[in-house]
Amino acid sequence: MPEYNKLVRDLVPQIIEKSGKNYETKILDDEDYITALGAKLGEEVEEYFAAENDQDRLEELADVLEVIHTLAYKDGTTMEEVEKIRQQKAEKRGGFKDKIFLVEVEDES
Repeated sequence: MPEYNKLVRDLVPQIIEKSGKNYETKILDDEDYITALGAKLGEEVEEYFAAENDQDRLEELADVLEVIHTLAYKDGTTMEEVEKIRQQKAEKRGGFKDKIFLVEVEDES
């Protein structure tokens, strides 16, 4: 039986069960859950950059967003609050749309 050892969406066990396959899962404690969410976020970001077309990239962005929603929930906040903070930061410091790449800044020594 192949081993996955990764966080999966809540309905995946039911989907596997309906397919008639055997599986094993466990419920993570909070520390392992946060670690697994971090790994899942990295996995989804890697999949975004590996995607070969716009539709696949969009699917991966949705997966990234799902992990971010879960992290916000785990931290006791909402996506509305996260969005509010994102907007405040964008107003104060800008976003990333202008493609500005900082090379260096003179040290004031």
